[in-house]
Amino acid sequence: MKAEIIINSPHKDFESIKKIDENGVEYWTARELMPILGYSTWRRFEDVINRAQQSCMNSRQFPQDHFVGIGKMVGIGSSTVREVRDFRLSRYACYLIAQNGDSDKKEIAMAQTYFAVQTRKQEIYDGLSEDEKRIFKRSEASDKNKQLFSTAKLAGVSNFGKFNDAGYKGLYTMPLADIEKKKGIKRGQLLDHAGSEELGANIFRITQTEAKIKRENIKGDIEAQRTHFDIGKKVRQTIKEIGGEMPENLKPERHIKELKKEKKLLGKRGRKSLE
Repeated sequence: MKAEIIINSPHKDFESIKKIDENGVEYWTARELMPILGYSTWRRFEDVINRAQQSCMNSRQFPQDHFVGIGKMVGIGSSTVREVRDFRLSRYACYLIAQNGDSDKKEIAMAQTYFAVQTRKQEIYDGLSEDEKRIFKRSEASDKNKQLFSTAKLAGVSNFGKFNDAGYKGLYTMPLADIEKKKGIKRGQLLDHAGSEELGANIFRITQTEAKIKRENIKGDIEAQRTHFDIGKKVRQTIKEIGGEMPENLKPERHIKELKKEKKLLGKRGRKSLE
């Protein structure tokens, strides 16, 4: 049953084992990735990792930035322990591992397809105008928020107002009402006026909160609120460390409905000129 899930939905399993460190950086561990890619023995999978590291060097990247050797002590009986070798992997490292795996394995073939699609999506996104990126991200934020609230409901959250505010307090250091007041926008329209940079920070907050609630089986209002706040705070810290502008200081943009209306009008004019 597990193999069938992996083959049909490799991206779900891949994203479900993703971890976030104290600086808000995503990573995967090789030991957890191994069975998802159809490998049952570490020796064979480590050979794939070695080839992936060589590919990393060939692309003029530093392998140590993407493949970090880690180990942990595990019990092997009779009060004896030994160190098990493992790697902390970046998303790029996972991509290279998939590219260097045995393509005869269905799991590897599906993973290669998944990464190819993701890469193409990124290329298309990079070619969009700023307004088009805002429309795309606003839609994504809406979809991810629905998923988060659905997960929160299953986790026993009943006070969704406080739960929602907790995430904003972590990311912006103030409740939603104060953020909107500071930016001079109407109630309930923060994300509708957010630029792509601000939307990106909020999408990261939303997706990582949902993942943590699921991964750690968090239950109840208090724990869920604390989780949402902590994730928002970590996203803020990451922005600070890379020298980004704090989200509360980013200026509000035109309402997203205006952009959609304008795009629709331009589309109609374009079709008319071709008639």
